[in-house]
Amino acid sequence: MQAFVKATRGPGGEIRTVPDPSPGEGEVLVAVRASSVCGTDIHLWQWNAWAQSRVRRVPFILGHELSGEVVRLGPGVKSLAVGDHVSAETHIADGTCVQCRTGRMHICAHVEVLGVDRDGVFAEYVVLPEMNAWKNDPALDPTLASIQEPLGNAVHSLLPEGAPADLAGASVLVTGCGPIGLLAIVVARLLGARRVYATEVNPLRSDLARRMGADRVFHPVEEGAGVLRTIREETDGHGVDVAVEMSGHPASLRLAFDALTPGGRVSLLGLYDSDASLNFDDAIIFRAARVYGIFGRRMFATWYQVRGLLAREELRSKMAEIITHRVPIRELPRAMELVASQQAAKVSLEAKW
Repeated sequence: MQAFVKATRGPGGEIRTVPDPSPGEGEVLVAVRASSVCGTDIHLWQWNAWAQSRVRRVPFILGHELSGEVVRLGPGVKSLAVGDHVSAETHIADGTCVQCRTGRMHICAHVEVLGVDRDGVFAEYVVLPEMNAWKNDPALDPTLASIQEPLGNAVHSLLPEGAPADLAGASVLVTGCGPIGLLAIVVARLLGARRVYATEVNPLRSDLARRMGADRVFHPVEEGAGVLRTIREETDGHGVDVAVEMSGHPASLRLAFDALTPGGRVSLLGLYDSDASLNFDDAIIFRAARVYGIFGRRMFATWYQVRGLLAREELRSKMAEIITHRVPIRELPRAMELVASQQAAKVSLEAKW
């Protein structure tokens, strides 16, 4: 088969002809019908400091967001059939650690990630554990099905374990409007948020944030202290009930807490390239803030929440708007550049080799 391979410990990747994978015990072989580019893929492609420290072996096949069709079953598979339309939960848990055994597979101590630790989905075929192949409604557009994983990140950020199951009447701040931030805006609206604020410096993504339903989209650099002042004024001095930090920028981290009402909650998904400082007394302790670190999706509670939300036509239509470019998989370098240069929001990869 054809696949995009990270062949060396350095920038880029290349198309290679590699052996077709074969499913083992409890695994399925999936023909990839659509995939999409994630920020993690950009890190690996550019070979930044995070990628250099995280990658354990090369070569490997890149990519993790997909939808596809089950074409072969390994021994012992019971819940899937040939022809099923599936997407992937890309975090593969070992099932034996303390976290897995206490209902927290999403933070498995020995997690392996598709397209990082295992061969990924930028290929004609991929092997998935039966547990990780999420069966889709056959009527769901494969392109939309391929971005359920980042949609799950957005849902998990807004609905972390133990938080209220809706946002009815809440005010929400989303800092950073990449694809996950944009999806968070849509989901917050669907869950009943009264006001949604967002911050973003990129004009394309700012416009999309408004189209997704944000009441106000601030340019945090140009507007500076005015962002916090406006949020306070428009929430009667209280601040927001929920903040989701998606940007990985230290200034956005501080804004998320400064804008928070006492007793509110903050979800942190963005990754920071350098140390970020915070006054814990004022930001968390005196504010009695609840802070959630977000890693992946709850397995598999978040996926069931996503399934319910995808029944809403409004969500599906907004997701389609976030996909600003559709690129043949053979042109992956162009897709990477579109995302890295912020000329695109979400790039879908068509299975055209």
